[in-house]
Amino acid sequence: MKIFDAHCDVLMKMFIDATITFHDQSKLDITYESLKETGGKVQCFAIYIPENVHPDLRFMAALSMVELFVTKIVLLPQIRWIRTKEDIQKLKVDQIGAVLTLEGCDCIGADILKLKTLLRLGVRSVGLTWNFANMVADGAMEQRGAGVTRFGEHVIEVLNENKAWTDVSHLSEQAFWDVIERANDIIASHSNAYKLCPHRRNLRDDQISALINKGAPIGITFVPEFLKKDKKATIKDVLEHIDYIGSLGGRNNLGFGSDFDGIDHKVSGLTNYRGYQELINSLTKYYSADFVKDLLFNNFAKKFPNDSQLVNESY
Repeated sequence: MKIFDAHCDVLMKMFIDATITFHDQSKLDITYESLKETGGKVQCFAIYIPENVHPDLRFMAALSMVELFVTKIVLLPQIRWIRTKEDIQKLKVDQIGAVLTLEGCDCIGADILKLKTLLRLGVRSVGLTWNFANMVADGAMEQRGAGVTRFGEHVIEVLNENKAWTDVSHLSEQAFWDVIERANDIIASHSNAYKLCPHRRNLRDDQISALINKGAPIGITFVPEFLKKDKKATIKDVLEHIDYIGSLGGRNNLGFGSDFDGIDHKVSGLTNYRGYQELINSLTKYYSADFVKDLLFNNFAKKFPNDSQLVNESY
């Protein structure tokens, strides 16, 4: 079965360790080979700048990750750079799509030109924050819990104009509601249900309902502490979050955002990308074939934003 995975941190690992290639199974959870062998069809690659990078160097770090995406991933045989929904639809049977995303706007500071530059370079989904505050919004772990700033409103306007996803994963609750009010194309790339696991990174019922009403995809993530309070998560816990969000009306919104290569602790049976096969085996025991296909690929692929004028003008 085809898999659309909405979040991984391969680029961060490559940025930290220049020796890593996309074939390095000893250092990466997701590799070129594991995508091909397990059914990977569209993989999102996040630009995440480690916190220890000096603020003055973060935009250059983001550009370095774009270069890594191009030279170490997109140039590989059978990998195709995805910028539009049409690109996904045109993927051949033996091709894998790669999407460039941004996890946190720390690297743009308060400079909208830097955001526009990243969009011109192919970024198609933007998370406004990581866990803490920046010039755009407060993150989920920021104690004051403020919302989107005036500059952040401008950021959302630019994302709307370019028909890029605005990612609410990692946002504070107030910032989440600000995005719901202002953004056109929304995604929660890697967040689970707060009701089942009360972590500040997870989505409360009213947030899930708001995302469903906006037609936004919700990526169930494989981060153990977002699946189960004691962090000892199994594939059964993944299924429980699927069931719960589905019970709120989200069956057509659900997909996966693994967070592979961004996590140290793993779900039992889901220790790397090949673990998707074990997940698929479990899914097919409990759900219809059509629903499993929607979960794995169709829901996210159908909701991928349409082409934008700004991206078109770039190439």
